[in-house]
Amino acid sequence: MSRNEARCWAILPAAGTGSRMGGDLPKQYLEAAGATLLEHSLRALLGCEQLTAVVVPLHPNDSRAAQLPIFADPRIRTVTGAEERSGSVLAGLDALAIEAAPQDWVLVHDAARPCVQTEDILRLITAVTDSGSGGILAEPIVDTVKQATADALVELTLDRTLLWRAQTPQMFRLVELREALTSAQSLNVAVTDEASAMELAGYPVHLVAGSTSNLKVTVPADLALAAWYLQARTGSE
Repeated sequence: MSRNEARCWAILPAAGTGSRMGGDLPKQYLEAAGATLLEHSLRALLGCEQLTAVVVPLHPNDSRAAQLPIFADPRIRTVTGAEERSGSVLAGLDALAIEAAPQDWVLVHDAARPCVQTEDILRLITAVTDSGSGGILAEPIVDTVKQATADALVELTLDRTLLWRAQTPQMFRLVELREALTSAQSLNVAVTDEASAMELAGYPVHLVAGSTSNLKVTVPADLALAAWYLQARTGSE
């Protein structure tokens, strides 16, 4: 299959419990600007016509997703996810492997990054398909960054010109990502994102500049900021 013939798919893990947010509601179901974080993230992905389908790994006891109207979209499929993010991504990859080609591209996005913009996703798709190598959305660090000792003393100042904050989506070949995650799992190496697994497997990972607004909702204060970005965007349309 040639580069131009490879299709694009997406995986949106949504099986987590979001314990750092507190409360009983998983954070992907928290609301901001009139919709859940999960719905916002799905809308951004579905806005990309290049995506053949979006697979959403869910908690085995999830009863909320089916109540969201967006899940009636024919491009959305659901599978049972895992406790760890990498396990949910692997479940999504296993499901895709049934109908996708090994050299197809897969974008993995965080459900808790509701402010991602479709145009940024499209820029990532273009950059990766043009280069033929995987890549991720990321943001160059502009702050001065200190490396600390165990006693919270400054050990040294890092060169920020070489530092980026990793974002999602992260986009790789299906077969390569599946093998990389499986290998990391077999080595009992904890990977916090797909790029970490690809780096461990020796693959190059390109950095594609994303937007500051593409934040990850992790603690309660993030939810208010995400709502502000989403409302500001709606007001400007």
